[in-house]
Amino acid sequence: MSKKNALYAQSGGVTAVINASACGVIETAKQHPQSIGKVYAGNNGILGVLREELIDVSRETPKSIAGLRHTPSAAFGSCRYKLKNIDEHQAEYERLIAVFKAHNIGYFFYNGGGDSQDTTHKIAEFSARANYPVQCIGIPKTIDNDLPLTDNCPGFGSVAKYVAISTREAAFDVASMCASSTKIFVLEVMGRHAGWIAAASSLAAQHDGDAPHIILFPEIAFNREKFLRRVSRCVKKHGYCVIVASEGTQTADGKFLADGGSKDAFGHIQLGGVAPVIANMVKDALGYKYHWAVADYLQRSARHIASKTDVDQAYALGKAAVDFAVAGDNAIMPIIIRGKGKRYSWKIGQAPLADMANTEKMLPRHYISGNGFEVTPAGKAYLAPLILGEDYPPYKNGLPDYVQLKKQQVTKKLKPMKM
Repeated sequence: MSKKNALYAQSGGVTAVINASACGVIETAKQHPQSIGKVYAGNNGILGVLREELIDVSRETPKSIAGLRHTPSAAFGSCRYKLKNIDEHQAEYERLIAVFKAHNIGYFFYNGGGDSQDTTHKIAEFSARANYPVQCIGIPKTIDNDLPLTDNCPGFGSVAKYVAISTREAAFDVASMCASSTKIFVLEVMGRHAGWIAAASSLAAQHDGDAPHIILFPEIAFNREKFLRRVSRCVKKHGYCVIVASEGTQTADGKFLADGGSKDAFGHIQLGGVAPVIANMVKDALGYKYHWAVADYLQRSARHIASKTDVDQAYALGKAAVDFAVAGDNAIMPIIIRGKGKRYSWKIGQAPLADMANTEKMLPRHYISGNGFEVTPAGKAYLAPLILGEDYPPYKNGLPDYVQLKKQQVTKKLKPMKM
């Protein structure tokens, strides 16, 4: 069988380590010259594929490709675009097959979260139906850590590390000023439905009474009176209170405290900021002076303090995706399997894309304390290894020396598609 070209693309919200997976894919593909010809990358995810905007990765230097391992965000561009139902919107899939045929694509690697894995699965299904089979491999990526079957998701460990460090450092600041100034600090972190990131802030606490004193999870219904009592007791006991709130904090009726009233490109409710809501609630009820912060993009782009465990796993999953594809696997996603010994270990396995798509892994209830505001020892035992190790990027003139690619595109062979 003549060798086929490979196409890699990035999707959804970016992370500090998604480019490490890209590096794993590209460097490993070059190790299989008998199976894989050229390696292309979609410009801005699946949208770039639909528009036939394919980046010729061979035009980048080996040094630049290697530098992806320590560069944050999506070097090839990402997008929030979900392919629709095959039977009702077949034209999109026919366009993808046309692009694949035009550029002799036989391997497709899509690096993203749950919606992206759904896209990869649909393309695998349709390519078989269209009698142009393409080996489609999903590569996990999400800071939310909510993909099923894999022990954890690349991107999460580095966000967890950032949030734990930021919580600890901010707590030192508040503690030093609370006698005469700010007594309340609220840190808002990402996590629409799953509280993994908020839970990671618990790693900041080294001793009894350390921050965070209250964690708000999407999985636990917010109770205003119970929360305010907890804040009051905390300030009386410690002199201050540090709160970490997941953006998806919601009441018992399912209403987000920070419902912005609009939706994103995936149809998800756009959340408007829970930190000021919480801070003002405390101010109005208890009168305490406050400060709040929203980690927002800072938490997912902080490559300068990324978890080495996270970087290593992201690269390994990109490498495994290519190895699995060359071995003949299709419609699967490489996953992380945690070892069972007391000392943390992990290996790579695989799971069917059909079992991955559109399924969210919530924070288990036994990882949350009975009062609903803390993380249990079991939860901390799961989280702690994921932030281990430092993998600093090279520095130049006092700043991280990140890579910027040329992103030269190949010549288009098809007529433009109406989007």
